[in-house]
Amino acid sequence: MKKGNIRNRTIRIVWYSFIITQFFISGLFAEALADNSYKQVRGGVSYQHIGDYSVERLNKILTSELAEFSSFKIKYPPAKNSVSLYKVVYNTVIPEKGNRPVIASGLVAIPKTSLKKLPVVSYQHGTVFSRTEVPSNPEESMETRLLIARCAGDGYIVIGADYIGKGVSNEPDSYMVKDSTSQACLDMLFASRAVCSDLKKEQGELFLSGWSQGAWSTMVFRNKLESLGIPVKASSTASTPNDIYVMMARWINNPSPLDVSWIVGTVTLLLNSYENYYGLLGLSSTAIKTQYQQTASDFYMNKIGWEQASKVFPATTKDFLNPDFASASSIVGNRFYKQLQDNQPYNWRYVTPSRYYYGKIDEVLPPYVATLPVEYEKTIGGASAEAVYAGDDANHRGTFMYGVLDQKDWFDTFIKKGTLD
Repeated sequence: MKKGNIRNRTIRIVWYSFIITQFFISGLFAEALADNSYKQVRGGVSYQHIGDYSVERLNKILTSELAEFSSFKIKYPPAKNSVSLYKVVYNTVIPEKGNRPVIASGLVAIPKTSLKKLPVVSYQHGTVFSRTEVPSNPEESMETRLLIARCAGDGYIVIGADYIGKGVSNEPDSYMVKDSTSQACLDMLFASRAVCSDLKKEQGELFLSGWSQGAWSTMVFRNKLESLGIPVKASSTASTPNDIYVMMARWINNPSPLDVSWIVGTVTLLLNSYENYYGLLGLSSTAIKTQYQQTASDFYMNKIGWEQASKVFPATTKDFLNPDFASASSIVGNRFYKQLQDNQPYNWRYVTPSRYYYGKIDEVLPPYVATLPVEYEKTIGGASAEAVYAGDDANHRGTFMYGVLDQKDWFDTFIKKGTLD
């Protein structure tokens, strides 16, 4: 059987499995769609129009709103077209819990253009400390608005999953849980195709983009897509936590003056999500000092926000965790740290050209971690992998902003060079 036929057959099998899953779990939509404002399309997918961004609004996002987000100096070209925004609710499953069916949500942003077939950027969002700062609610997500303005405002469909535990999902946060993250992104891709088909738009070439947690999500999603034979033209990530074991161990054992206090919030999400999704019972109570445990639980369950939690939490991860748990980062047999190692997103040979953006003063990800895949892929003969320097003044947000500007031009080259299928 020819390679192309095998790939097409694999894609069809995955799609049919997706349709069957939707049929059996369609009842989960009842509560999420109670306001009857959603339109249901194939596969049990439902969507609603949540608004439009005019060219004027998109240009405001690229200028004054961006200046409020960060003082990093950068200039974007103006948007070319307005954009329609759609919130999507779809079915997915939790692989870590025996493929238990759940609902999830995301965004589809479609350029207002006469063209029927448009390239697609799947954007995976970074760490957020509430259920609502997600792509399906772009007014609370500046990172999503920036992708919309830069990419959808210049002819790309932009899609983004909220992830399991965010948006309409009533599950616990699946923070950096590998299979649930990639599954939610995959099913969001299928859901977006159903929405675009209903809106008479055809999806063209697929590109991936992500920042911080979303960069890791992009990496595991890319792995999932490649394993299924679903082609990706190019992948771009900024401030990528390529090795979350190294990241966690550094926060504990080798803190940097650049480290920001909200890293403690990230550690809280990581510990609690791994306890929930990997069945590591008692992980959070073993890891976190007694005086912080109740606040940590309330924060993870979205009972309180970061502003309230930060008044209780210490400034550093080392002060947040019990000494015995921190020292266990040097013991290979510890289940939590072993799971972190198992969830590395880069240690395989991939076929998608990729860029990794990093900044000198990134207060979350040091350049070493952010660029790990580059030499790795060169060594094993994988696809083109480039480390792109965002500058001496690029902190965590600055690296993201530089990456969003540069990646769009890079994505364009795959179209202009005639390398499309």
